[in-house]
Amino acid sequence: MRMRARLIYNPTSGHETMPRNVGEILNVLERAGYEASAFQTTPEPMSAAKEARRCARDGFDLVLAAGGDGTINEVVNGIAPLKHRPKMGIIPAGTTNDYARALRIPREDPVEAAKVILKKQTIKMDIGKANDNYFMNIAGGGFMTELTYDVPSEFKSVLGYLAYVLKGAEMLPRIRPIDMHIEYDDGIYEGPASMFLLGLTNSVGGMESIAPDASLDDGNFAMILVKTGNPAEIIKLMTMVLNGGRHINNPNIIYTKTRKVVAKTVHGDEMKINLDGEFGGLAPMTFINLRQHIEMFANVDEIPKTALSPATVEQFIDQQKNAADGEDTATTK
Repeated sequence: MRMRARLIYNPTSGHETMPRNVGEILNVLERAGYEASAFQTTPEPMSAAKEARRCARDGFDLVLAAGGDGTINEVVNGIAPLKHRPKMGIIPAGTTNDYARALRIPREDPVEAAKVILKKQTIKMDIGKANDNYFMNIAGGGFMTELTYDVPSEFKSVLGYLAYVLKGAEMLPRIRPIDMHIEYDDGIYEGPASMFLLGLTNSVGGMESIAPDASLDDGNFAMILVKTGNPAEIIKLMTMVLNGGRHINNPNIIYTKTRKVVAKTVHGDEMKINLDGEFGGLAPMTFINLRQHIEMFANVDEIPKTALSPATVEQFIDQQKNAADGEDTATTK
């Protein structure tokens, strides 16, 4: 039986360019050996998640999510709770496209992004679970994490990543620490903090140095907790981020790897939780890393080997060797 693939795309993403690329993307999937079809998301809440769940239950082999990180998050939420999870591919068409950056998927051309499927390179990616929801790239809480959903969508479309920078600069004078209680594998932090972040990749807000040694598949979050709320100290930390990720050794930072995190406030203060750039509920919340939970197509040969577990690197090398041996055998026949 021929494999089946479903393209789930957001028609408003990427300056509404996706609809005119659907035909070519389906052709790419056909070349990759799939019987391909498409679904356009609707304004109905969790439209992409519901379609992804339906596809998984109907036995589709591949779900290809096209849109911003929010659309990709919805598709992940559709299939992550299920026992049978199809492979996933992504076509970035949003503002920062952090997930595509981490997987080295082209971010300017949807058809070129789809062609990653033709290379047949995949990674079994870690997925985060936050209470009953899932995320694929970043979770966090605290004042600074709110800027991603405080930026109006029209500003994101026009200004892109600059919109987040401008919003962050506007928020700096209003930062106030929250008394947090954060439990993680190696300890407990209780005290004031302006934010905590849990990274599944090294790409956060368009930067690759916030969690510089995050692994895509080792079963751990890269946890960053910022203890200071002083604007001058935060500016200094951001400068260190841009200067090679040196912030992780600053005394105002706790940086560690952890499989599980429990986040709450000490005095019952409200703390909003950000999941992949969207509002994900209020603390208290428990975060668990689901190791190698969804198999994703990616340009594995372009991803730094330090971002992959040793077993994945070894497996990929074996796959490449076997593919080369197969080509040599075909040539000599």
